[in-house]
Amino acid sequence: MTAGGLDTTAFATLLVEERADRLVVLLNRPEVRNAIDQQMVDELHRVCAYVEQTPKVLIIAGTNGVFASGADIAQLRERRRDDALQGINSTIFVRIAKLPMPVIAALDGFCLGGGAELAYAADFRIGTPGVRIGNPETGLGILAAAGASWRLRELVGEPVAKEILLAGTVLRADRALDVGLITEVHDADRLMDAAHDLADRIGRQDPLAVRITKSVFHAPAEAHPLIDQLAQGILFESQAKFDRMQAFLDRKNTKTTSTPQDQHDGTK
Repeated sequence: MTAGGLDTTAFATLLVEERADRLVVLLNRPEVRNAIDQQMVDELHRVCAYVEQTPKVLIIAGTNGVFASGADIAQLRERRRDDALQGINSTIFVRIAKLPMPVIAALDGFCLGGGAELAYAADFRIGTPGVRIGNPETGLGILAAAGASWRLRELVGEPVAKEILLAGTVLRADRALDVGLITEVHDADRLMDAAHDLADRIGRQDPLAVRITKSVFHAPAEAHPLIDQLAQGILFESQAKFDRMQAFLDRKNTKTTSTPQDQHDGTK
């Protein structure tokens, strides 16, 4: 726990680490391959509440070589119509998707059902060669109702989305990479380093510009271009815009005024 930060010890189904610019959350129910149950959903809501108030990049991963094998089938078996109408999983995944800063899902092993839908809610998905990602819900007599039925079409297009949703196809890492469902593949022992490298790249951008760009990106089509112009108006008045552009100009001027020998010495 950091001073004034999140109490990282107060979770039973998550392992949480807070850094200055990011929060790392590991799904941790190894006895059921990190299946998402009600307690995990409640704890993810607590994480979201904190990140909404203290915007940071969020990295979500699993433990023991598994991201999440799906929703907890034992709990799911007992749910009825009123439970479905509450949108227990879809509500938390929508909240994760709307977090102010980017969300990175680092995937290994099984990423199925509700686990896949959690990954679809992230802004970035990177994985390992052992990733198995898909939605087998129709084989259990239900549908993927926590985002897959509409997010997948946006992510991979209608033909592949239907293959996953209607035929129960589970993608391996190479195909998931080919269709853009994941964007990077790393060995398992490098996965979290890669997630932190991506968080570092995000961290080098202006945080306000990142937040506003994410909001504009997810705005409905009919809101453009007006929302783009309004958002740009906000950023044009930010001090970071002036500081970063001046630093760019200073670097450019330094390169222009340096001697050829200076330029040679600084490059290979």
